Amino acid sequence: MSLGKPIWQATRRFLQSILSHDNPELQDNEELRQKAFVAQQSAKMHLPAHIRDYTDFYASKEHATNVGTMFRGKDNALMQNWVYLPVGYHGRSSSIVISGTDIVRPCGQISPDKNQPPIFGPSAKLDFELEMAFFIGSGNKLGARIPIDQANNHIFGLVLMNDWSARDIQAWEYVPLGPFLGKNFGTTISPWVVTLDSLEPFLVNGPIQDPAPLPYLKDNIPSAYDIHLEVKIKPNNSDSFKTLTRSNLRYMYWSLKQQLAHHTVNGCNTRPGDLCGTGTISGPTEDSRGSLLEITWNGQNEVDGIKRKFIEDGDEIVLTGYCQGEGYLVGFGECYGKILPALQ
Repeated sequence: MSLGKPIWQATRRFLQSILSHDNPELQDNEELRQKAFVAQQSAKMHLPAHIRDYTDFYASKEHATNVGTMFRGKDNALMQNWVYLPVGYHGRSSSIVISGTDIVRPCGQISPDKNQPPIFGPSAKLDFELEMAFFIGSGNKLGARIPIDQANNHIFGLVLMNDWSARDIQAWEYVPLGPFLGKNFGTTISPWVVTLDSLEPFLVNGPIQDPAPLPYLKDNIPSAYDIHLEVKIKPNNSDSFKTLTRSNLRYMYWSLKQQLAHHTVNGCNTRPGDLCGTGTISGPTEDSRGSLLEITWNGQNEVDGIKRKFIEDGDEIVLTGYCQGEGYLVGFGECYGKILPALQ
């Protein structure tokens, strides 16, 4: 990741060549194949990089509007700053885990009755968040910034991300500094990083930004990606998965380039392996909402077909994503996790 875009591109070209169906170098050399490949059933996936820093953005206008409407009312859904900058916060990198890692239900302070003191206990409003995240490849020095027209030279690639969230813990603790224990107990990512070069055929125009961004965030070329996303749940009393939502990265208001340009505009340095999450990716329709908080409207409704308002112990959640080309797919694999009971 740290070697820079020319090396990323050269490595990609080599892999494409050596794995091509008409290249005999690997196909006809069994000894070399034995050294080059690991049997899928024997492979153990690991985090793609040593993640030193982690930032999570809040870049979906639909998600921000839904949550704001829920808690502040329709007339005050978006905070004044939201349409001027990509809102974000610094998260906890130590609890980012690879797909397939079990997540223990978190405990914390909860305030079920505003007229009573808070209580301590397991979260009763455990949620998923449908996100993607990008890895920093070559970073920037402290005191320097990454201009928006150079941002893609610093973004190595994308993974799926589930930013598990304890909504009841989060609701009590977040004033005035933002998320803490409601977020830092676990964040799951997929193991395969899909490079931006692989995604270039799927570049599209993003949502119209009104008001126009400030000059350092202004981008005049297509910078959104047409990536189909889906979340499924396997309830603890079921043998099969059920679709909870389908969305698309192209709905995201603030682009990856804008997120990175804003992150570094004050001279903040980034390093190879740093991870930046997009925030929950919700679409314009009810069936494209990116969290149970939105799907059930904070527990007021149950998910169609299953008796769920939030995630229960033993439930399994899987995120998938792909780009549809002409006769081919670019897949992101799976981002999977199972919820275990809270510690006693």
